Amino acid sequence: MHKPKAMDFNLKDYLTVTFTLFAVIDIIGTIPVLISMKSKLGAIHEARVTLISGALMVLFLYLGKPFLNLLGLEVESFAVGGSIVIFFLGLEMILGIELFKSEKDMRAATVVPIAFPLIAGSGTLTTIISLKAVYAYSTMLFGILTNLLFIFIVLKSLRLLERALGPAGLIAVRKFFGVILLAIAVKIFATNAHGLIK
Repeated sequence: MHKPKAMDFNLKDYLTVTFTLFAVIDIIGTIPVLISMKSKLGAIHEARVTLISGALMVLFLYLGKPFLNLLGLEVESFAVGGSIVIFFLGLEMILGIELFKSEKDMRAATVVPIAFPLIAGSGTLTTIISLKAVYAYSTMLFGILTNLLFIFIVLKSLRLLERALGPAGLIAVRKFFGVILLAIAVKIFATNAHGLIK
């Protein structure tokens, strides 16, 4: 397939990129995890999380593969590393234990584990590397920006969503999505680990 020029923009391509990234980021499925992190940390800086997530996505759009190659890393190793963090987050939610200690410096917690790997995770970043081989940079950028806007809206609505669920509902949803996170982590690990064994 011929890759469009950098400044080409096509509505169909834009919708494809936007919905593909939306499905991979899965911000809706991440809501219980974010609420759990928010209750532990006391607050989540929505704008900072969105900006850092966006910066990671744009960085990988332009420099992802060369950057990993420069470090002597493969995309598979990056994905496996992210899957391990997601696995421990899932364990936290299911068992009600604290593996990620609350950071006194909120900026550290904003980066890991919220911006990465929850939002701009290994799946998202490797998907961006794959999509840019087919779609124009302008289309990719608009798709990323659209998803960032939705992420910001969801982060801003966490308090409202927390009240709607209630304490009992929150515990039930947290444990359910903890299992989902474990399953996602295992899938990412299994898909990428075999490529590292030579």
